Amino acid sequence: MIMDHSAFYKITRLSGIYVILLAFLTVPIACSDDDDTTDSTDSTETETSETPTVTFVLTDTGQDVFYDADGNEISEPSEEDDYYGQDAQYTGRQSSFQDNGDGTVTDLNTGLVWQQTPDYSRYNYYDAFDYVDQLEVGGYDDWRLPTIKELYSLLYSNGELDATSTSNSQPYLYDEYFDFEYDSGASYAGQYWSSTKYVKGGLQTDNIEGAFGFNFADGHIKSYETGLYFDGTSGVFDPGCFVRAVRGEEGVYGVNDFIDNGDGTVTDNATGLMWQQVDDGNTYDWANALAYAKNSELAGYTDWRLPNTKELQSIVDYEKTTIPAIDETYFTCTDSDSWFWTSTTQGDFKYTACYIAFGYAYSRENSSATEYYDWHGSGAQRSDPKAGDPEDYLLESENADDLLRIENYVRLVRN
Repeated sequence: MIMDHSAFYKITRLSGIYVILLAFLTVPIACSDDDDTTDSTDSTETETSETPTVTFVLTDTGQDVFYDADGNEISEPSEEDDYYGQDAQYTGRQSSFQDNGDGTVTDLNTGLVWQQTPDYSRYNYYDAFDYVDQLEVGGYDDWRLPTIKELYSLLYSNGELDATSTSNSQPYLYDEYFDFEYDSGASYAGQYWSSTKYVKGGLQTDNIEGAFGFNFADGHIKSYETGLYFDGTSGVFDPGCFVRAVRGEEGVYGVNDFIDNGDGTVTDNATGLMWQQVDDGNTYDWANALAYAKNSELAGYTDWRLPNTKELQSIVDYEKTTIPAIDETYFTCTDSDSWFWTSTTQGDFKYTACYIAFGYAYSRENSSATEYYDWHGSGAQRSDPKAGDPEDYLLESENADDLLRIENYVRLVRN
């Protein structure tokens, strides 16, 4: 039986070829500064027992450094330069948290209230629900598992894992407000459950049932093993993911309100973002994706850009049972099995950038295998090299490794 794996990559570049060694644990809009977050650690006011009111507000990813295709830090590009339009070029709404002094943290943008300190125990998917049902923190007992969009709202894209010393690492989380510990056995394995089950089919080679989680150690969304097969029969899986519980109004954060503008654009009234309705049918490496966005004049607008990873994930349809994972009442993917670039550089491996898999998130069983399977689920957020040829990347692994495409689609966004 092949288990789901979260990967840690050790990279060496030899004569222009990256050698990526993967070690696995078998378990299942741009810049902001830390000083911009609201620090209210002295606040001890007692919250009311009412469910907190929630709004669908997208905050900045926190990425504030510019990178080229090789992962080198560069100065801020001008509009005439290559790499103009990447995540750090645009400043979105700043993250703002309040430490309530009772083991909870309030997101002052979304209204969601979070468990500050997890218990650092791993649970399978169904046991995670039992855990939050019995949880009492801060005098509250109405805790629940967050959806994957709620969980991803905590993303801090300046994360970076130093596998040799976690004391030098930064999780993909504002750890001045939220407690976080790296797994002592595998520092890259920081997966936290969401309540969002994967509904588009079985995963991996064994038709495994999956549910989405976010890895605060390595900055990826993937679908992990629930403990069942997709047909509902029991499986034997190693216990899965950690839990950070949330409380707040359900069915609000992450719920889109699309309007077809009739001019090739779609507005999401929930977030205020305007989107390209139909991709242009072409795939690009990352630099050319940025250039395409910069030069677009779709519907008479000239301020289109490549969305950051939070923005693009906001339009994923996780409830749809077929690919692509997007509401096809409003959007068209010329290739249903497509991946779409974001403007966000992946923190651990800065020669890669994040993408959202609106099609299947393929991996193969090991580096000698030739057949790829949907391993992490449509709606996953992974990363691809920004440039080059997939054949230039040698993946050595006895376990699953991800398909590389390097040229991906683009769906433009504007504020």
